[in-house]
Amino acid sequence: MLVMLAGSIVRMTGSGMGCPDWPKCFGYTIPPTDIATLLWSQNREFEKGNIIIKEANLLVASKDFVSSDAFNKANWEPYTKHDYAIFNPFHTWVEFINRLIGAFTGFPVLILAILSLSMIRKSPVVTIVAWLGVFLLAFEAWLGKIVVDGNLVPHQITYHMFGALGLVAVFTFLAVRLKSRNLDFRPKRNRTTVLIGSLGIFLLLIQIFLGTSVREEVDAIGKASLIDGPDWIENLSILFKFHRTYSLLVIGILSWFAIRLIQGNSVSNGPRILISLLVGEVLVGMGLAYLEMPAVLQPVHLMFAVFDFSLALLLLLYYLKKTAVKPFLA
Repeated sequence: MLVMLAGSIVRMTGSGMGCPDWPKCFGYTIPPTDIATLLWSQNREFEKGNIIIKEANLLVASKDFVSSDAFNKANWEPYTKHDYAIFNPFHTWVEFINRLIGAFTGFPVLILAILSLSMIRKSPVVTIVAWLGVFLLAFEAWLGKIVVDGNLVPHQITYHMFGALGLVAVFTFLAVRLKSRNLDFRPKRNRTTVLIGSLGIFLLLIQIFLGTSVREEVDAIGKASLIDGPDWIENLSILFKFHRTYSLLVIGILSWFAIRLIQGNSVSNGPRILISLLVGEVLVGMGLAYLEMPAVLQPVHLMFAVFDFSLALLLLLYYLKKTAVKPFLA
């Protein structure tokens, strides 16, 4: 969740290209805080891979050297993956912190996968899903590089988002699978409830895809012109109206699922919390549509959707679990 929040803040602040290279940032392990670091100067030590900005272009040091009194082109080669050569220290550090959070997330994921090997005979599905998490994390890292190298190619950003949702699904599954027995929660399973819950989650994933597509349209309009505020909404395609109307179907199905769980005498507060989150998602969406797309609401809108997805999946998995358990949020 923290990784997705950090990513949404990067998107909100426009910091996606704060570090123009990957995995380092301007060729440094710790990114610069001052433009002087990225300018050529006399009698200065440069390491291979360090990047400077010269005449609105990125140049990469081809070897370790100490600069002389005059600029020597032989020590540099052009950065050819894109032509974005802007330094903004705020954007750089927002993106760098986002990368740090992603990197530190990898350690518990890998540790969990290694520990899961001890369960490979007793519960092979746990081991398989745990290592699927490692694969998804590696995929996310690779895709992050592709996104930066392509200067924030729109559809790749959406794929990046769904890779993160895949990780949420993996760990939600493991949380339910590894939960110990507790007889306080024993819902009477019903096929219709399972179908409603499954349909609601599927429709929610489509809605998230539509939302990221609308966000990409907003980005494209913002880059292509000086259109601002409410005019953005007016210049969006019919996809925005469909996304807005379609949300009623998603909210209706997931609320129906939550109500059926409540009617099944579940002692969990999860269904009620899910309904509250759905209401919050609607209110934030209205704020985006009618308050000129305030940047601060954009990550909030995304995180509501992520919480809706993870909680709905959690409740469905608990409902399907064969052994009696007491879910989180009880």
